[in-house]
Amino acid sequence: MADTRMATLYRMVLPEHTCPFGVRAKQMLEGAGFTVDDRLLRSREEVDAFKAEQGVATTPQIVINGERIGGSDDLERYLGHG
Repeated sequence: MADTRMATLYRMVLPEHTCPFGVRAKQMLEGAGFTVDDRLLRSREEVDAFKAEQGVATTPQIVINGERIGGSDDLERYLGHG
């Protein structure tokens, strides 16, 4: 469907730690009606490789329509909550 709003969420879910900001970002996206492609980074190595590859300092990272929005605070502003 053309009106489906898609977002890709890259977030850290390690055995010993689930990033609360990633959980919050997913809830915000779903609450705003987005279908979320939830990409879990499951090890410190995956997280570090993702950050190096994307040139970012933190996770989660949200991408909407091919545009990187940023982290959960950036998403909050993007959605008009901030």
